[in-house]
Amino acid sequence: MNNRKWIWIGIGLGSLLCVILPLICLGIGMLSLTGGTSAGRMWEDAVAVVRIEGVIVSGGEPDFPLTTSSNAYSESIIQQLRQAAEDPSVKAIVLRVNSPGGGIVATDEVYTVLSEIEKPIVVSMGEMAASGGYYVSCAARKIVANPVTLTGSIGVISTVPNYEELLDKIGIQILVIKSGPMKDELSPYRQPTEEEIAHWQGITDEAYEQFLGVVAEGRDLDLEEARELADGRVYTGRQALELGLVDQLGNLPDAIDLAADLGGIEGEPRLIEYQQAPSLIEMLLSGISPFPASLSVDDLLGIERRFTVQYLYVSP
Repeated sequence: MNNRKWIWIGIGLGSLLCVILPLICLGIGMLSLTGGTSAGRMWEDAVAVVRIEGVIVSGGEPDFPLTTSSNAYSESIIQQLRQAAEDPSVKAIVLRVNSPGGGIVATDEVYTVLSEIEKPIVVSMGEMAASGGYYVSCAARKIVANPVTLTGSIGVISTVPNYEELLDKIGIQILVIKSGPMKDELSPYRQPTEEEIAHWQGITDEAYEQFLGVVAEGRDLDLEEARELADGRVYTGRQALELGLVDQLGNLPDAIDLAADLGGIEGEPRLIEYQQAPSLIEMLLSGISPFPASLSVDDLLGIERRFTVQYLYVSP
């Protein structure tokens, strides 16, 4: 009887934990969305801080991440921006950008939402705000960069792997059955044709012209002035200031002060930091070192299996 009693007690405690832990996670998630300020200041005017850290990709953050990620998910960023825009106590937004850019669609999705927000937006650039990271920054009223921030890289890069010689060496042949001559365009299993390269060059050029338009509009530049700066090179924050790509030099506290001023906040502003609430598994594993993500040959070579067009700075 005693053993059975303790078994039932264990089952009961386990069930209770299954109820309590998600509530704890929810509570922490709510705190993360309302900021870490004291309850006594919760009704004061605030500056919201939204972060874009890592490669900008489409979609939302995974519910149960078991590995570390260096991605900035567009849907999650957009959700945080809309929360800040709809919160009446938020008078201005600081967008902290530390990103080499990413996918052209994900980047433009974030930029579009930023452009629709009527509240003052100030970008604070971290170590890098290049390519797509600069693209989204152009939606801000003001841009603050550290003197040695790497920014710019205004342009588009398209990449496709080619495994033809490797497959020949190991004796593998790929049979392709297709409905039209362009159905397998830029296939990684053979050399691309001139027609394929020309077709995708046109797509890359179209994305580039869109980027130019964003820079020209956001920085109040003539289109040809923007084109002279947009050969793909990166600039330091100090160089970008001289070229008119950023407004002033400084760090996150400087951007917060500037945003507070633009939002009409007197004195030290209350800060609200919008971030993804930790999942239950993250909570349970918080004291354990993150599982390393498995590496493939593609990861080691820095390539993807499919053709990609990106607003992305590729460092040497």
